[in-house]
Amino acid sequence: MRLTALALLALLPAPALAGTWTAPEGCEIFLTVQSKLCRVSNHYRCAADTPGDQWRADFDQEGLFFRSRINFETEWVESYDSMPPTRQWLDPDPEDPARFSELLSSGTDTFSFALSHDDGYHSSVRGFDRLTGRTVTIDGVALEETEFDFTETDDFGTVIRRGRGHEYISREWRMFFAGPGETDLGDGQWLPIDGSPVDFIFPGEKGFASTQPLYDCDALTAEGPESLWRVSDDR
Repeated sequence: MRLTALALLALLPAPALAGTWTAPEGCEIFLTVQSKLCRVSNHYRCAADTPGDQWRADFDQEGLFFRSRINFETEWVESYDSMPPTRQWLDPDPEDPARFSELLSSGTDTFSFALSHDDGYHSSVRGFDRLTGRTVTIDGVALEETEFDFTETDDFGTVIRRGRGHEYISREWRMFFAGPGETDLGDGQWLPIDGSPVDFIFPGEKGFASTQPLYDCDALTAEGPESLWRVSDDR
């Protein structure tokens, strides 16, 4: 069923206090991540969800602009853009489901799945994630580096976007974080992008549940950080 703009906006919780955010009722924030490209993300889990599901709420200088939910295998289950209000979700029975467990056990995971949008638009995504064997430590958190490559096409086979580069994973949190790479919006021009995490903030620490991004905000152009996150996003 198509979500109306009003209904979708009702799903986007408002900040409880200036500079901090409260997760929806029945949900709890467990991690805040300050990243490059002027983004701060609050990661949270909800009691009513399937065990292993987790959410991410992204904020830029204008406020909340994006939310997404992944499952235990880090499949992108659904996502919400706030301007304009839109929803995107994973189609049932993917050809080759993304499997975080496969990546950990074999070092490589391929994927092929379809996405639907509440405006009737469809797309298909194919690619792979591969462990490089390199471990990096960011703000005291040990992460494993991956190499990735993917292509998203529409129903006619036209390339919508491509991405390649590196990301980071946490085995403990079963989560991907953005890294340095490049993206092509279908015109053959590769755009360098690096949304790597900078600070990991835990409950009780200063900056936990923050809505104020700290890094690279003054360096961004009028295109806006949310546009960059649309074309290269961690899970």
